Amino acid sequence: MSLKDYLKSRVAIIFLNIIALITLSVFLLSVGNKFKVIITIAITWIIFLFVYFMFAYRKRRAYFEIIEKSVASIDKKFLISEVLKEPPFVEAKPYYYLLKKSSKSMREEINKEKFRLKYYKEYIEQWIHEVKTPISLIKLIEENNRTAKSSEVLIQLEEIDRYVEQALFYARSEDVDKDYLIKEISLQSCVHSVITRNKQGFILNNIDLEINDIDKQVFSDSKWLEFILNQIIVNAIKYRQNECPKIKIDAIDIKNGTRLIIEDNGIGIPSNEIDRVFEKGFTGNIGRINSKSTGMGLYLCNKLCDKLGLLIDIESKINNYTKVIITFPKGSFCKF
Repeated sequence: MSLKDYLKSRVAIIFLNIIALITLSVFLLSVGNKFKVIITIAITWIIFLFVYFMFAYRKRRAYFEIIEKSVASIDKKFLISEVLKEPPFVEAKPYYYLLKKSSKSMREEINKEKFRLKYYKEYIEQWIHEVKTPISLIKLIEENNRTAKSSEVLIQLEEIDRYVEQALFYARSEDVDKDYLIKEISLQSCVHSVITRNKQGFILNNIDLEINDIDKQVFSDSKWLEFILNQIIVNAIKYRQNECPKIKIDAIDIKNGTRLIIEDNGIGIPSNEIDRVFEKGFTGNIGRINSKSTGMGLYLCNKLCDKLGLLIDIESKINNYTKVIITFPKGSFCKF
């Protein structure tokens, strides 16, 4: 609040003081007081009034500066009423207590919504676990009763399973820190697990797989890492070239960690879309042509990598290649 704005808000009081001063001066003149005495009284009045306004202004400005600093220092701005002290001027106290009541009511509503979402999330997770059981049983039945269409059926079942798993990981993505264990794991083991899971897709689409030196130890959570790798491999299979499709997986040691590179010779990503592939729900022109695309896979990969302290990047050239690079830093760092 500037001094000018403060004085504008006190126009009525200033005007009342002027009227009172004029009235007093007229009265003192009428009872025979000298003009010099009246001038002295008027000047004293004005000085005291000015000092009062300056003191009140400085007090209010100091209070509002505290408010601004408090707002800047807390992440959850709606909790500002909890850190504010009671204002030192009477006219602001009703607003202060009104803000307190409003904040309390808002927190109660937020807690209600949190509990509602918590119960809904628990139901979704339970439903996902329940539905994965019949999917696994159908897979087992199909594996034991092979027909000419078994590979296609198993691929579709894997697709269903992937979407179910995607929903589960999305539900848990906000609380990764409660459902992970960072430790030294075998990168080769995680990659082979994902490859085995997608073997039907490789066989049915005649995809040539080249795996180089990936016998590396990295720090991560195997369950979350396999989910990330599965999303990338599935995309490489889905957006393959029709002729001589190939996926190459390699790992190299770098100065501050290990870099996993998954490269395909698929249809690629347009240059004007490469910066948006990690956005939630973004499918691009190719995704719109392919109605199966949800735009959630790479979004979750990026989000989970961020939570796990990994770096993920994509390079691509349309109708040429797509390269996904995941960097594992040294140590067991994890971002909260």
